Amino acid sequence: MQKKKIYIEIQIPTQTKRRLSKKLEQWSQLPVKWSKEDNFHLTVSFVGYVDESVTPEICSKVSEAVENLESFDLELNKIALGPDLDNPKMVVLSGHPSEELRGLHEAVQQALGMKTEQYKQFKPNVTLGKIRKEKWNELEKKPLIDEKVHIIVPVDYVSVMESKGGGEEYISLEDCPLA
Repeated sequence: MQKKKIYIEIQIPTQTKRRLSKKLEQWSQLPVKWSKEDNFHLTVSFVGYVDESVTPEICSKVSEAVENLESFDLELNKIALGPDLDNPKMVVLSGHPSEELRGLHEAVQQALGMKTEQYKQFKPNVTLGKIRKEKWNELEKKPLIDEKVHIIVPVDYVSVMESKGGGEEYISLEDCPLA
């Protein structure tokens, strides 16, 4: 049986993806493996590697888990190095902690029978690129990426996604609408 790498994600609107790509051009010369515009997303939960045969059940459980949750908006307000400035591993778009996002994460985890991490806060973040460590360390002066932005992402549904080719391609298996 073939295994699939499954995530539950919030899709970023196409116009917003284009805006982000434009903004990232200013850092294009840095040693960063930038994510493809089509792959910008916000991960709600990483399910893991699962047998292809159980993906319909996962889709069904996620749909049921979110159908009574209210739609909401996420505010993303910063493009920066992460997870910390001393040892950055990626460039991320992040926002303030969101109670709605935390509730969505917990509902999905619970529906799938996964261990629910009790987050005090759940900050949204979108990986925009991964730092090429060796080349980054060779830079004489480390650049600082820390820019304020104002992006609103409507959360009307979550997607059950399959990741292929080491995150090179994401395929939507099912969209699960919120109330």
